[in-house]
Amino acid sequence: MADTYLIYGGAGGIGSALARRLRAKGYGVHLVSRDANRLAALAGEIGATWSVADIADRDAIAAATAAAGPSLAGLAYCVGSINLKPVARLTDADFTRDFEINALGAVRAVQAALPALKAYEGESASILLVSTVAVAQGFSAHASVSMAKGAVEGLTVALAAELAPKIRVNCVAPSLTRTPLAQGLTSNDTMAKAIAALHAIPRLGEADDVAALGALLLDREAGWITGQIIGVDGGRSMLRTKG
Repeated sequence: MADTYLIYGGAGGIGSALARRLRAKGYGVHLVSRDANRLAALAGEIGATWSVADIADRDAIAAATAAAGPSLAGLAYCVGSINLKPVARLTDADFTRDFEINALGAVRAVQAALPALKAYEGESASILLVSTVAVAQGFSAHASVSMAKGAVEGLTVALAAELAPKIRVNCVAPSLTRTPLAQGLTSNDTMAKAIAALHAIPRLGEADDVAALGALLLDREAGWITGQIIGVDGGRSMLRTKG
């Protein structure tokens, strides 16, 4: 039986691109999302299985994990939020919800999957989390999402240490990427061009840019990589080509 990967946010932009990449490598994929229609359509297209679950529902997470199978080669948590407001306008509910979606949801997914990841008979199973370039760079109006994704980066290195050597844990940190989640930013052509010009490679990211690295990190080919937060950001986190 083919190795199986469990993907949360499997109907989203990055999650679906990652699922396609893993299936193209011949791996089994179990998709999880709140949107049954989109899950069914993607699963039918690529030959995957799927479960409907909200990351706030531990019972649904447990059921989705069980449906994926008793042994997992990897877990990808591709769930996120883009809640951009000046800090004075952010409420406790904003911070709490962003933290639950991005960080606590990842913890719940990992906790549920640990027995199946530990049961994997290959050299090592793997976990992939998703952060944002805004954690390293510091952007205005990003206080809530940056705080939540900063927790994801801390979780990445803590889990990588705790779960070694049986389970590898890595994190990708994209810059602005054309996904349904980011449509409010990317659909404005003037704004999109202005943001693209801030990158050393002057374009916005595509979901497959992130999925390409994500699929590598999850795969056995990356068997000596763990505890890393890697930018997929057109150079934005490190480079300034002007000034």
